[in-house]
Amino acid sequence: MGWTRSKKGGKKTGGALFGATAILVYLALVKLAVLLLTAESYGYYRDELYFIAASERLAWGYVDFPPLVAAVTAFVRWAFGDSLVALHVVPAFVSTGIVVLAGLIARELGGGRLAQGTAALATIIAPTILAVGTWLSMDAFDQFFWTLGTYVIVRILNRDQPRLWLLFGLVMGLGLLNKVTILYLGLAVFVALLATPARRHLRTVWPWLGGALAFVFLLPYVYWQVQNGWPTLEFFGNYSWKVDQDSPLEFLVKQILTMHPVTLPLWLAGLYYLLFVREGRLWRPVGLVFVILFVLFVIQNGKFYYLAPAYPMLFAAGGVALERYRPGWPRGDRIRVAYVAVLVVVGAISAPLTVVPALPVETLASITGTVNGSAGIQAEARESADLPLNFADRFGWEEMVATVAGVYEDLPPEEQANACILTGNYGEAGAIDFFGEEYGLPKAISGHNTYYLWGPGGCTGETVIAVNVPRGTLQTVFGDVEEVATTTCEYCMPDENNLPIYVARSPKVPLEEAWPKFKFYK
Repeated sequence: MGWTRSKKGGKKTGGALFGATAILVYLALVKLAVLLLTAESYGYYRDELYFIAASERLAWGYVDFPPLVAAVTAFVRWAFGDSLVALHVVPAFVSTGIVVLAGLIARELGGGRLAQGTAALATIIAPTILAVGTWLSMDAFDQFFWTLGTYVIVRILNRDQPRLWLLFGLVMGLGLLNKVTILYLGLAVFVALLATPARRHLRTVWPWLGGALAFVFLLPYVYWQVQNGWPTLEFFGNYSWKVDQDSPLEFLVKQILTMHPVTLPLWLAGLYYLLFVREGRLWRPVGLVFVILFVLFVIQNGKFYYLAPAYPMLFAAGGVALERYRPGWPRGDRIRVAYVAVLVVVGAISAPLTVVPALPVETLASITGTVNGSAGIQAEARESADLPLNFADRFGWEEMVATVAGVYEDLPPEEQANACILTGNYGEAGAIDFFGEEYGLPKAISGHNTYYLWGPGGCTGETVIAVNVPRGTLQTVFGDVEEVATTTCEYCMPDENNLPIYVARSPKVPLEEAWPKFKFYK
């Protein structure tokens, strides 16, 4: 019993059609096919509607995200249109890239065909990684940049190529244009280097040049923050209300569930291999990076999916451990085959129930909503729906817009000419902007996040249709507030169902002057 090093390591191919590279290609194509075949299912995700609105107002920053996702959305819409399939092609390819990178990390760690294939397979079935490939968001890019960054780190450690720190800095810079949480990865890498013999890299100029290169990419976003009064700092200051307060144990349980319980032995073995096994000592900083990130996110009560991009490197190390471990009895190979089979079967069963929009929604709701209407692990402190949040937030938008359109059409012609639509959050505003054109609705205004910075536009406030805006807030601005309708939706999130729609008239002050009353950075 013990650990053995394969003589051929990652170079063992098994033939062109069944070699390590071929296995990675096959698995990547499977994931890509699943994502593309389901790309048109259900509807537009809440955040996608927001990003579409942002793509029409390109800037170096937004209250709750850097500029990359808006720029990508603008390009996709220009090149392919804004259908569901068009919007979902890019995240499908990006998320598929994470599968390939997981296999390549295993190869860099010396793993052969089994190690690379197992790492890629675990990355495919991990719900938190698979889910973000199903809609356009920052998270698919975030996971890709994190995984690419860890791959570069492993190459630096493995091949002693310090100039690759410049490539790491480039990856981090692109990641910062997408989501600033990648700074946690940079911090964890720095601390891990300090804590290991790999600190010798810090005595060279290359890591520091790489860090400087990364921050160059951040400068336009910082400039935008300065110009707009640092709204993102205020946003993060109010952010904790959206996240469930988890104990360290609860955070760990969420990691196990959302990375899939069947992958637990693999990533634990990978972490053990990196931290405690002699053959893995060269890459010990990588194992420490995971530990540091785990502790940081527990302390700061980060969302459970913040840690998701750190798992492909553990899957890779776990694949190497699985490949090299010899339990000392003849059924060892059968155990490996059985474990891979379990990954395939359990992953295929769970994916349509949790992350891939493959089942008819009625069927899915009947399965996932059987326990008190609470489906899945919620990423935010919102009331649970019959569907997991990543599905439920794709429903109800068109119905809401149709209801608002009915209210708009019932207004006298003289009021229609000057009417504005005010919403309580960016999802509702984005839906009005996207679907409202069909009904001839004016563009929405909202006090939520970047919509607040976009302002009330030319709205005079003489007649305002308000959706999901507190009546008390409206009454401080308008002399006449009348509830005229209520939205309904079957499968949406509960906080988007039964929303009051008001018609507000007789403004007490100009809307531009009253605009700060609607500010909502959360």
